[in-house]
Amino acid sequence: MPEYEYLKDNPWDFTEKVDGTNIRVMLEGGMISYGGKTDNAALPSPLVQKLDYHFKRSSEIVFNVFPDTLQVPVCLYGEGFGPKIQSGGNYGVEQDFCLFDVKVGKWWLARKDVEDVARKLNIQFAPLIGQGTLQDMIQMVRDGLKSCWGNFLAEGIVARPATELCTRSGERIITKLKHRDFRA
Repeated sequence: MPEYEYLKDNPWDFTEKVDGTNIRVMLEGGMISYGGKTDNAALPSPLVQKLDYHFKRSSEIVFNVFPDTLQVPVCLYGEGFGPKIQSGGNYGVEQDFCLFDVKVGKWWLARKDVEDVARKLNIQFAPLIGQGTLQDMIQMVRDGLKSCWGNFLAEGIVARPATELCTRSGERIITKLKHRDFRA
């Protein structure tokens, strides 16, 4: 895409790519529901129990953070990770959820606001691990990046322009690179 070529030497924010499964936590009409990357994705039972613990058990807190869900839908995007999810056994002894994005209506929250939501909801969020050019990201991932979760390699990096941007068609500019992309 021409946008990436144009932005390749600009500063990008890097977060750790967590090895897991895409999760959506949807808040709409006073209800909380979950989904995977698609509506047909099956979520593991232990992960659903953890999501219930974070969101439904604490629904009063959730709806205090997002009081207007009767009028404006909210979607929390994250990664379900842990044992028996991808190769996520390195992340701990139980499955859990890590927030990486929040969309309120048609608006994507800024990084600092996503972190604020995670703190208020007492959930983990994808850690910011640095800033650099796309070439810097390639080098970091190629060299092998230690995970923020422990003494193992991170799956990779998710990068966004330091100033969030969209393509002409309105799609967010965001990219990811995995360490396994460099294996022979």
